[in-house]
Amino acid sequence: MSNSARLVRAFSTSPPCRDPKPVMNRYSRIVTQPKDQGASQAMLYATDGVVTDDDFNKAMVGVASVWYEGNPCNKHLLGLGQEIKASLAQSDLIGYQFGTVGVSDGISMGTKGMSYSLQSRDLIADQVETAAGGHHLDGMVVVPGCDKNMPGVLMALGRLNRPGLMVYGGTIRAGSCEGAPQLDIVSAFQSYGKYLQDGKTPSAERERYNTVRHACPGPGACGGMYTANTMASAIEALGMSLPGSSSFPAESREKHDECASVGPVMYNLLAKNILPRQIMTRSAFENAMVLTMILGGSTNAVLHLIAMAHSVGIKLDIDDFQNVSDRVPFLADIKPSGKYVMEDVYKLGGIPKILAFLLKNKLIDGNNLTVTGRTLGENLEEWTHKYGELDNTQDVIRPLDNPMKATGHIRILKGNLAPGGAVAKITGKEGLGFVGKARTFDTEDDFVKAVETGSIKKGEKTVVILRYLGPQGGPGMPEMLKPTSLIMGAGLGLDVACLTDGRFSGG
Repeated sequence: MSNSARLVRAFSTSPPCRDPKPVMNRYSRIVTQPKDQGASQAMLYATDGVVTDDDFNKAMVGVASVWYEGNPCNKHLLGLGQEIKASLAQSDLIGYQFGTVGVSDGISMGTKGMSYSLQSRDLIADQVETAAGGHHLDGMVVVPGCDKNMPGVLMALGRLNRPGLMVYGGTIRAGSCEGAPQLDIVSAFQSYGKYLQDGKTPSAERERYNTVRHACPGPGACGGMYTANTMASAIEALGMSLPGSSSFPAESREKHDECASVGPVMYNLLAKNILPRQIMTRSAFENAMVLTMILGGSTNAVLHLIAMAHSVGIKLDIDDFQNVSDRVPFLADIKPSGKYVMEDVYKLGGIPKILAFLLKNKLIDGNNLTVTGRTLGENLEEWTHKYGELDNTQDVIRPLDNPMKATGHIRILKGNLAPGGAVAKITGKEGLGFVGKARTFDTEDDFVKAVETGSIKKGEKTVVILRYLGPQGGPGMPEMLKPTSLIMGAGLGLDVACLTDGRFSGG
């Protein structure tokens, strides 16, 4: 998005509530109003949020930042949360910020640390729900950044069913170095395989080092259509974040404008008592699945969207994903399946332009309510009125008659190896089938050694089976991004197929 097109406000909300005194403190009044809750009130007087007695009549809103300074995806979220708090105060609301834990998949990948990754999603959900429920907060603004953060905070909002919205921390800028103008985290993952393929020469080592050194140039989530950007986009389609939130880069002016505009939105949600379960409907989840297929999103979206739907009492299963995949093409030329990154989506006008394109072609439902208090269709109409429709000369998002793949990339496979079903990512580059000699590995390290020693050879079709890495065996169902990146980096992408009871990341 050009500088001239930058947002002053990212959206407009529905008309404000006409009731001169809407009930805003539906939950906090349990502790702020009764005389027999004097101890609660004494504690609150000691906080920065309560300055006068009248403050006890205001809504108290939690601001949950999944903040950790040791990870680019999350290191800036404390600051974004503070900006959101200031916006809440300007709307006569009291903001209380708290933090939650998270696990950096990029840092822990290929180590025992990945055993903590998936369950961190549920831990985040429990923490946000606990803090909001235990302190009688009237609403929630959640500020996630890394992969498991997004479904975790949405599960909490769904369980609580109090007014709330998500502000995504935003995507990282693309990295670059000599000979590599478009680097991201998967470039770093694949650098070791490339180093092996190039014979471990001094030149190969320089390339490996430069890639690692320059792949992550600042704050923000991994830049391709990996799990974080996939889930942020899906949640915007779901209606639980503001228009553009998923594609505003972490360091963009628009991201700060978004934070500054949260106060009026939260006021409107509280005044009208618009609840997550009114927004997170079956139709909204269908929209999220459609966008995931269009973008070539992470297979992690399957288990995360199912868990999010469960939190609001909606049954979603793997067959629903197959049904969407059968009718929706894969259009996005975005990493890891293509060449662009999320920053390029931002430059062409953001996820709202893509959603407007899908609505125009009757692939999604525009009648669903969103956190703006307006329908998705109304939000998209306003966006395209300001910024225009998706430019048909750009090549980040292919036209419907020239897709990357005619059907979705996420396929649900069933058979004797996986009677309950398996999730596959088929982007169209792999052909329609693969036959090779099966080789089993009980650990990731064993597989890495096989590649290092040349045991897995180019030109020999091999089906690698990484086993005992599921929820119990892993434990924790770790992602297999290190092995798959090693395969691609070593130039074995067309020679090796990979099966696992673990998970595959967006990469």
